[in-house]
Amino acid sequence: MNARWWPLAGLAAVGLLLLVALGTAALTWIMPERDTAARHLAAIAIFVGSYLALAIGKVPGLSIDRAGVALVGACLMVASGVVSLEEAYQAVDLGTITLLLGMMIVVANLRISGFFALVNGWVARRVRHPLLLLAAIVTVCGVFSAFLVNDAICLVMAPLVLELAVGLGRNPVPYLLAVAMASNVGSTATITGNPQNMMIGSFSRIPYAQFAVALAPVALFGLLLTFALLALLHRRQLHDGARQFRPPRLRINTVLVARSLLATALVVALFFAGQPPAKAAIVVGALLLLTRRVKSARVYAEIDWSLLLMFTGLFIIVAGAEHELLTPGAAEAVGRLHLASMPMLSIVTALLSNLVSNVPAVLLLKPFIAVLPDHDRAWLVAAMASTLAGNFTVLGSIANLIVVEKAARRGVVIGFWDYFRVGAPLTVLTLAAGTFWLMWR
Repeated sequence: MNARWWPLAGLAAVGLLLLVALGTAALTWIMPERDTAARHLAAIAIFVGSYLALAIGKVPGLSIDRAGVALVGACLMVASGVVSLEEAYQAVDLGTITLLLGMMIVVANLRISGFFALVNGWVARRVRHPLLLLAAIVTVCGVFSAFLVNDAICLVMAPLVLELAVGLGRNPVPYLLAVAMASNVGSTATITGNPQNMMIGSFSRIPYAQFAVALAPVALFGLLLTFALLALLHRRQLHDGARQFRPPRLRINTVLVARSLLATALVVALFFAGQPPAKAAIVVGALLLLTRRVKSARVYAEIDWSLLLMFTGLFIIVAGAEHELLTPGAAEAVGRLHLASMPMLSIVTALLSNLVSNVPAVLLLKPFIAVLPDHDRAWLVAAMASTLAGNFTVLGSIANLIVVEKAARRGVVIGFWDYFRVGAPLTVLTLAAGTFWLMWR
């Protein structure tokens, strides 16, 4: 299709979707006896339309983003009568939203205090050899992402690493790839590593420590493999002979750094002590707002409100699809995929995560994983596979796109092949190792 027709096609699809949804609502009032068939049709149209738009990332002809798509889809589910307003409220998992918000506040305070810039400066002054620098970046991003949200770590570290690499006169691409890939891999380790793990922690009720014991070894192996593949496939760029680099004078608020680190240590300790993650994160995050040094508005500006909005909309869209489309026949068809087999579940999760992104994939798999005999192990496989699958292509996770966007603003291009030649083997090898580990541990 000619590129100029894409906006018209997108607008026509949106118009058709609105017609189906609103027509269903009208039909419910006019012909109540046709209510069931109309709701079924509306649920299919809204669900498919929303997930296609989420997978593409936009609607041709409109300036709407993924968060807007999720909100519109959720509202159409309510407007068409697929779910009532009360059912929509109940569908939203407030535990996941609360945990994500709390961790965003903690990370915002670390960033505003200058902590991440302080770490970057420390590395710049002490690490000179290119391979040691690569190892340091993989370690820092991987460890931080294990306890904080990987998207936030990429948002903070990408510009700092880019500045460091350029200042040393080195090709920044392998180091930026290390930021994205190590953040994805490291986030596998805990419930608070990434948004999909937060959802899985809320759904499964697996204790934080149990989750970490199961998946931290997978993350550790993945970080070692990330370093090895980057060092091997970018050996020409990782040569010595860098020029002297003086990090810029840092604006560090030492009191705020100490306060933020103390809060981070406290929230992690509460996680491992068995406190509900959502409760620990939001309480510590709220206490961080009690300060005279930083206006609350600065913290709020660091929070990804659109991500919270997207989660809320997705919960309602998936609830509507489950309500109308998850018939016994559909459940039986999915059952023939043998998701109780850990390798099959890992493959299905990874494929689905690359088709519609990892968060929607987890929501789609939720009703099928919850009824599996060993559902705790199945949830761990889903967490591992949906996270590691994000390294397959540059489009595999939001963290990757953040790094690519930050690099592009400074004139550094990370192409599809630049990412794929490292990400694809890394994904396959880590998925295989993670699946084997969870099967036999």
